[in-house]
Amino acid sequence: MELKGIHHVSAITATAKDNFHFYTDILGMRLVKKTVNQDDPSMYHLFYADEIGRPGTDLTFFEITNAGHTYPGNNSISYTSLRVASDEALRFWEERLDEYDIVHDGMGEKFGRKVLPFQDHEGQRLVLVSDENNKGVNAGIPWEHSPVPKKYGITGLGPVRLTVPELATTERVLTDVLGFHHAGTYSNPEGETDMQVFETGEGGTGAEVHLEVRPELQKERPGRGSVHHVAFRVADYQELEKWQERITRERLPNSGLVDRYYFQSLYFREPNGILFELATDGPGFDTDEKIEHLGENIALPPFLEEKRNEIEANLHPLETAQKDR
Repeated sequence: MELKGIHHVSAITATAKDNFHFYTDILGMRLVKKTVNQDDPSMYHLFYADEIGRPGTDLTFFEITNAGHTYPGNNSISYTSLRVASDEALRFWEERLDEYDIVHDGMGEKFGRKVLPFQDHEGQRLVLVSDENNKGVNAGIPWEHSPVPKKYGITGLGPVRLTVPELATTERVLTDVLGFHHAGTYSNPEGETDMQVFETGEGGTGAEVHLEVRPELQKERPGRGSVHHVAFRVADYQELEKWQERITRERLPNSGLVDRYYFQSLYFREPNGILFELATDGPGFDTDEKIEHLGENIALPPFLEEKRNEIEANLHPLETAQKDR
């Protein structure tokens, strides 16, 4: 068994409408699924990705309308990376972020790659990372109808950073339980110790976790702009069953197998309290919608379909149909 890389990252927004505007009109990602939180259908769950929502390209958001401010800190997923094809693309993005008055730190370098850290309108901590010299998990393909030129478009998810008070327990779960291996270190100007890099599968930007140890920080208080969980890619359901056996054998409390309709999942928390998900690559987002119309209407898994009228009545209207096709 070997995890194939990052599957998706799920975060929190307070306003679906503003979130949709930022991630589609400004970042140029495609909304591939407009659905609801299956555990609480009163809130939207929006999936932004590449042209068809390939595994490893999904950045998702739960709309929690009363979500307060995030107070960053420990025991958290403290940034999410978005891949672009080249250093040239990063220069394009630096100009585009300036054009939209978006907070960013300017281009820099992490682990031998050019990066551009920035924040969305709610303080979501994001980093654009260049695949100029990347070798490893393949990227996705930007949507041809995106407002961003295809050669500069976002191609998927890059490394996630975990911030924890101590290294050993999280490192053990990543390596001994999940099969990641240590890939190197780089300087962390914000902390006293170097950033630790772990990778899985084919490696590269689509398969890395960066671990930051910050014992001096207080625990993060999540809210709008915080990350809820990170999911890692599993080939299929049969392999996911084996992962459940391993996670249970390690005495890590877990959700058991959960059918999310577009993929199957297993959730558990590592000892520093960060929520991990293992998710299958399929069946995919075209299970209930045609590729050309992904994300235009509210999609519900079969077990919620009979409650559609009630669910839609409790949601604020969100117009997502593509006007310029």
